[in-house]
Amino acid sequence: MDLYPGTSIPVTLNYEKGLSKAEAAYTWVREKIVNGDFTAGHRLVLASIGRELDMSVVPVREAIRQLEAEGLVTFERNVGARVAMVDSSAYVESMQTLGILEGAATALALPHLTPEDVAAARDYNRQLATLLEDFDPKAFTDLNHRFHQVLTHRCPNQHLVDLVGSEWNRLGNLRESTFSFVPGRAAESVAEHDRIIDLIDHGQPAHEVEQAVRDHRQATLTSYLSTIPEPV
Repeated sequence: MDLYPGTSIPVTLNYEKGLSKAEAAYTWVREKIVNGDFTAGHRLVLASIGRELDMSVVPVREAIRQLEAEGLVTFERNVGARVAMVDSSAYVESMQTLGILEGAATALALPHLTPEDVAAARDYNRQLATLLEDFDPKAFTDLNHRFHQVLTHRCPNQHLVDLVGSEWNRLGNLRESTFSFVPGRAAESVAEHDRIIDLIDHGQPAHEVEQAVRDHRQATLTSYLSTIPEPV
């Protein structure tokens, strides 16, 4: 059974083209990263890749080192190899933009939110809390998106809603990486969601809700930035 169903590259064909095992492993892993099969923050387990490609970990390790030299992979002590953040500057810009847009969209949506909307937001956040113990960054991110959609979808400014959606799309694979790189951030995010819902439930002013949403987004960005090494 393939470890990565539907994405295997027939390495035997690469051998026929004269590629070494290390070169074949390099090609396979690199294509996974470029195609988005391995998203930012994805752990690269050498033994698993070796089994998938029917080779030892030695050529796989050599391939990973080459990818690390190219900036596609990072290596951390006690963590191992992971797919690097594809474009940190683009991520930072999108998170800053999304904080402003999502805060405004949530504030404008407040008069139009129904009790059912607020209940749905609480339910999504409870589901997010259940994911913390056996953490899955992809599932958490998908549910997190639904949580924020509930709070913005009744915004009367459709152009603003579209802009929020565009920024979520722009983040793309990068969005998952925040919780992959900083898994402890997920629990903080759930707590901040609770505070946002409480502000809405208690009828607090729109500007307070807007600021809470912006602070929430900024906290995620700050957590990510804390993982980037200081320039030497």
